[in-house]
Amino acid sequence: MLVLTLTLALEIGLVLLTVFFISTDAPLALQVISMILACICWLPLAGLRVLKPQEALVITLFGDYIGTLKGPGFYAVNPFCSSFNPAKRTQLGQSRDVNDGDKNSVAAALLKGAAEPSTPSSSGNVISLKVMTLNNSRQKVNDALGNPVEVGVAVMWRVVDTARAVFTVDNFKEYLSLQCDAAVRNVVKIYPYDVAPNIDTTGDGQADDGSLRGSTEVVAKRIRDEIQSKVEVAGLEILDARITYLAYAPEIAAAMLQRQQASAIVDARKLIVDGAVGMVQMALEKLKEDNVVDLDDERKAAMVSNLLVVLCGNRDAQPVVNSGSLY
Repeated sequence: MLVLTLTLALEIGLVLLTVFFISTDAPLALQVISMILACICWLPLAGLRVLKPQEALVITLFGDYIGTLKGPGFYAVNPFCSSFNPAKRTQLGQSRDVNDGDKNSVAAALLKGAAEPSTPSSSGNVISLKVMTLNNSRQKVNDALGNPVEVGVAVMWRVVDTARAVFTVDNFKEYLSLQCDAAVRNVVKIYPYDVAPNIDTTGDGQADDGSLRGSTEVVAKRIRDEIQSKVEVAGLEILDARITYLAYAPEIAAAMLQRQQASAIVDARKLIVDGAVGMVQMALEKLKEDNVVDLDDERKAAMVSNLLVVLCGNRDAQPVVNSGSLY
């Protein structure tokens, strides 16, 4: 604010001095010098910068890195300094890896810039320090058993070192998106979709019950650690990673659904048979204990067969009345 006030006061003073020299027929040299000073004394205004909360500005002077402005406020820097942000036109989309907008995005940005007056903070080179979310597109990856699955992840991240983010990589947003894709592929291929025998997902040489569907938290943590190890060089911090979508690929989804249904049917049948055998055993023991009827082995086998048919059948049994002797 001090630079702004002094520059405006100096500009007004030089303009009045130039008018005074011209009106009093002062020497031509004084008039020329006052005009030149009035034309160049506004240069400090080009160094004014306005930053909002959680914003930063990387400053360079003739190609050399000078420093970074952080925190909200009104700043004055060398008017010949320039700010740099290679990812200013790159936006991380909510459904695509890198969303640069539609074909008319550049024209729309130009029209928007022409319609809105420019301010010291609207240079477009400001780097956001806020926590941002990258919702990467769904990827088709083969799991540990070779089955193609589709996986989508959401990554919460932020910039912690602006200088490294700007100067270490070409475009830190695209770099992050590509590293997310690579990390998802590297981690997902270790796990099967469902629990499978003889699969080691921890790397200790022992088979375990890890799976993409059952170990979501563990898989997400491994993805986060994998991404963090790659993007640390770019001055980025990965706060969290979550799996937002997980399913078999469409070409095998129907077959896997039938497999799951068959497995569920087998488990249900096993439970029914176990229960039916227990009920038959209990019925035979009860008949023998109460001396209701004495059955030989052949009649016991017939009774067991009939009870199992009734208890394990999918349809209601049709009763048949035996009007004759049991034997």
